[in-house]
Amino acid sequence: MSSYLEILKTKGVARLIISQLAARFPFGMFSLVLLIHIEKLHGSYALAGIVLAASSVAQAIAGPFTSRLMGRFGMRPVLITLVSITAVAIGMLASLHMAFWMQVMLAAITGLCLPPIQPAVRTIYPKVVTAGMLNPLFAMDASLQEIIWVIGPVLATFLATQLSTEVALWTIVAVLVLGGAWFISAPEVGQVRIPMSKRKLGVVLAKPAVLASTLVGLALIATAAALEVAVVAQFGEEGLTAGIILAIWSAGSLAGGLLMGHAGIAHFSMGTRMLIVALPIFLIPLFDNFLWVGACAIVSGFGIAPVLAAMFAMTSASVKFSDTAEAYGWLGTGQLIGAAGGSALAGFMIDAFDHSAAYFAGGIASVVGALFALAIAAKLPDLRGQYVGPMPDTEPVQILQAGDQ
Repeated sequence: MSSYLEILKTKGVARLIISQLAARFPFGMFSLVLLIHIEKLHGSYALAGIVLAASSVAQAIAGPFTSRLMGRFGMRPVLITLVSITAVAIGMLASLHMAFWMQVMLAAITGLCLPPIQPAVRTIYPKVVTAGMLNPLFAMDASLQEIIWVIGPVLATFLATQLSTEVALWTIVAVLVLGGAWFISAPEVGQVRIPMSKRKLGVVLAKPAVLASTLVGLALIATAAALEVAVVAQFGEEGLTAGIILAIWSAGSLAGGLLMGHAGIAHFSMGTRMLIVALPIFLIPLFDNFLWVGACAIVSGFGIAPVLAAMFAMTSASVKFSDTAEAYGWLGTGQLIGAAGGSALAGFMIDAFDHSAAYFAGGIASVVGALFALAIAAKLPDLRGQYVGPMPDTEPVQILQAGDQ
């Protein structure tokens, strides 16, 4: 814990971590609230899954592009524009009675314009801490983001079921705007300049670590999306139980990330850590009660943040600084394709069979991700005792001083 405290004492780091968590907090609420909102309106988990998929696929398409735009126009202009558009689109979903196809379209707009806060902050991290702090910082970041998924689902289900889904959606808008403004106003967001990449869009995927992290992230978040839909279907929408189960899963991830934050990241770590996520999920359908599902969820969750930390560190160590934002954008794309596929598949599985089938689908997704990571492990970097920051570009990276603003 002393090393984590040392990181937080570094100038600007605590604000960056907390403000980006605040700006991203609505993402921990949005999919669950939207799922309940659309299912309430249309009485179908399949239709709700389609709307979630539209948002996720749109963001998957836009993620690398919007991340790359930060190198051309700067972080602040891009983030301000996208936060504004996303807030308006979610507000319209909350307020307007419209046809299903219009809801799909607005969900897609939220995905296309969701601000790339995660690529932004992870591009900044190597510029504000020493080399020795970077690996534990990635682990701490991956762990603390689980606060989003611990509190977010509980708050989402409380607002959506005890008040209304409309109130829950407007709460998301308010937090997005306030949290986004706090992060965007951080001095480092204006000081760090991402040089424009000289490579074509997508070339960074030729790096094995970036490709592996993208595809394993897809499998990991497909698992998460399937589990979310399955839990809501199993425990219903009329209480807090579903949100508590999802919070328990995230709490396991928070604990796993902090406890394993100092563990060396070997070339096989991504795959072995995915197996921790996968195996307990297959046990969930054995007993249909809260305590059993919660116990399986917390064991499974123990592997999530360590998987993410391995992905972030391997990606950072494999690319040049000018490519980091795009690389993290591709990781986001993989995760969002996973969210789209996982939520849609789970919705159809529940409509065709029951919630147990959705758990099984999520478990299969994580096993496939683990096997792929182990199969490609020989091509991934072994970072034990190595620097995990990005490779320098051949030209200077401009960092403005406060007086130059």
